[in-house]
Amino acid sequence: MKYVKLERDGGSVWGVLQGDLVRTLAAPPFDGICYDGKSLPLADCRLMAPCAPTKIVCVGKNYYDHAVEMGDGVPERPILFLKAPNTLNRPEGEVHAPAFVGRLDYEGELAFVIRKQAKDVKAEEYARYILGYTCLNDVTARDVQKSDGQWTRGKSMDGFAPVGPLVTDEVDPSALELETRLNGTVVQSGNTSQFMTRIPELLAFITASMTLEPGDVVTTGTPAGIGAMKPGDTVEVAIQGIGVLRSHVV
Repeated sequence: MKYVKLERDGGSVWGVLQGDLVRTLAAPPFDGICYDGKSLPLADCRLMAPCAPTKIVCVGKNYYDHAVEMGDGVPERPILFLKAPNTLNRPEGEVHAPAFVGRLDYEGELAFVIRKQAKDVKAEEYARYILGYTCLNDVTARDVQKSDGQWTRGKSMDGFAPVGPLVTDEVDPSALELETRLNGTVVQSGNTSQFMTRIPELLAFITASMTLEPGDVVTTGTPAGIGAMKPGDTVEVAIQGIGVLRSHVV
């Protein structure tokens, strides 16, 4: 299925995308599908990020080429960090950095949304815990990240995690093409087959340390080609079988 989340009556509602029509749900899809009997054209929807995270768990340097690009070694195990819920941003949303940020970077990534509470997950059972896959831009204040010596502030400013436009269980995450485009020019190109830690092992690694809740997001790392954005830029993260996540830098 393809799931979306949209604004309605001052709040939000989940829906299932069927062609160009969204059939809305009476409750989030984590415990199953219950339609509320309403539908509307996708073109009339203002989409929100298709998740409900208590946390966004991120993996640093999961592509070898990006680890080399960063210049400080290839990790022996996954490097985890968190983005706070205040970073969540919608498809077609605006990305704005505080005035003190000197360099604002894009990082296009495949992410997945958790379906049910996950703790000590066995790698071979990973699919039971995943609602589906989506696009994420791990927006980063690069100069702040480097000057702080750790990643929290540079990664967790307001609106620094655009997610969407939908989440789907209709793709095989093991070999998906990913592109990031800056003003229409391809600046990142990778394939999830290049992961150093694949999703089953990644979910097992994360949940050995922390419990993931329904609606939480795990994002899987970015390929080489990270670079700076500036006000007026449009950034698109495009992933095979999922769609295009577009953000506007202001």
